[in-house]
Amino acid sequence: MEKLTSEKLPRPAGPYSHVAVAGGLVFTAGFGPQDPETGTVPEGVEAQTEAVIRNVERALAQVGLDLSHVVKVTAHLADLADFGAYNAVYERLFPAPYPVRTTVGSALLGILVEIDVVAAIP
Repeated sequence: MEKLTSEKLPRPAGPYSHVAVAGGLVFTAGFGPQDPETGTVPEGVEAQTEAVIRNVERALAQVGLDLSHVVKVTAHLADLADFGAYNAVYERLFPAPYPVRTTVGSALLGILVEIDVVAAIP
């Protein structure tokens, strides 16, 4: 098992790793839309969704993977009324065939979207 934290990713909000590798799978922490260099958060669900997915891409790149390796996505939205806007960005950025996905409403602190993924190592 391997656990990684990277300065190329947003600083963890607590004591946890960005990525864990175990049993041929890669698990990411939940990523918000914070810019890894500045910590700034873009406005609006579309911009935040894109920023979150770019952070997930950066996390996967730490272990040589990309979005095509993702098999499971768990997404949290501060407001499920934003599902359509979030889904449009998700569909544009994730390659088909799409991974399985669960999207739930959550009381997020100061952000609109958070995503964690499970990816398979080929």
